[in-house]
Amino acid sequence: MTTKVDPDLCISCAICTNMVPDVFIMNDDGLAEAKPGDVPADLEDQVQEAMEECPADAIVIE
Repeated sequence: MTTKVDPDLCISCAICTNMVPDVFIMNDDGLAEAKPGDVPADLEDQVQEAMEECPADAIVIE
């Protein structure tokens, strides 16, 4: 599983970075982004939950 954050939709609420800091970070522009690479298997459920909680629907799981 991989994930990304659509910068055009992100509202910088930091829900994802607070829920899964090993996958999501805030970049220099103050927007969330996913760290490169595959999501560790033990964090997949948390990433799914972060996607569901994102108020801007900015998280995409592939």
